[in-house]
Amino acid sequence: MQLLKRKVAIETERLTLRPPLHADFRSWATLRSDSIEYLSPWEPSWASDHLSRKAFTNRVYWANRSVSGGTALPLFLIRRNDNMLIGAITLDNIRRGPSQAGTLGYWTGEPFCRRGYMREAIEATVHYAFTRLDLSRVEAACLPENIASRGLLEKTGFKYEGVAQSYLQIDGRWRTHVLYAQLRSDRRGKTAAGELGEKARHFCLTFEFR
Repeated sequence: MQLLKRKVAIETERLTLRPPLHADFRSWATLRSDSIEYLSPWEPSWASDHLSRKAFTNRVYWANRSVSGGTALPLFLIRRNDNMLIGAITLDNIRRGPSQAGTLGYWTGEPFCRRGYMREAIEATVHYAFTRLDLSRVEAACLPENIASRGLLEKTGFKYEGVAQSYLQIDGRWRTHVLYAQLRSDRRGKTAAGELGEKARHFCLTFEFR
């Protein structure tokens, strides 16, 4: 099953989630640049041309192909009251056949963190994945020390499933990640291994449209 061919737009209480446009370049580059110290500990190392217009153009083309081909759903978070770009969320690596699953990733610009925006975006994107894309499972992963992101995943219905050694290269090093998933018909209770005792400052990036 492919994603719907018509334009994708998901509405939440305060946000519109939609694929990136070429016109988003300046807003995206400024937000990423201004948030580099905040984001870099949780992300793969940026390429030398990461903030260039050419690289962004390639990302937009990739996003369009991914949506049309049903392989990913890359979305920008646009705050409706002022049309401000505040972050991004991507349902990536969409698998069909016996799997029917996808992997969630996200980032928020530093000026917009801890305001509940990403919680809105995650809940809406997961709902879309289950009801419109007919997926059975949505997965996510983050660094073990990223307590804020783990708490965010658990508050939005994800359950802790375990640990993956050397899962991703983050900030230039192979890093172990904790794994979470949400099922369309999830009757699992909380797992003690995933419970959190404190909060940290940062949200986590997993696989994201950057």
